[in-house]
Amino acid sequence: MPAALSSDTPQALSDLARKPVSDVKREGWRGLMKSVDAAGTVLMTNHDRPEAVILSLQSYQHLSALAERAQDTDQRRLQALSQAFDEELSVLKTADAGERLRQAFGQPLALQREVIAGQSF
Repeated sequence: MPAALSSDTPQALSDLARKPVSDVKREGWRGLMKSVDAAGTVLMTNHDRPEAVILSLQSYQHLSALAERAQDTDQRRLQALSQAFDEELSVLKTADAGERLRQAFGQPLALQREVIAGQSF
């Protein structure tokens, strides 16, 4: 595995091995793939401007796995947030919820120069 794949963060473009697209014409596909095999990832440039990134299969699989893990983590976090939200709102499903809300909103609120922000504050 190339050194670039050992960490869990993809490389910045400035860290990648560079190769001008004109080298593909001169060296052919095999020459390009030798560079990719050596570096794992090669930034192709045209007049010194980045145009494309060529990845080895191993680099592609690594990035795909990272993306899948991130998506799974996001999904788990969203599920936990949804469950917590549902638990907070479950009190509104009780039989006496309407009456308790009417009672709470029917009483005058005495702030005594303090702000009431909720349970978490």
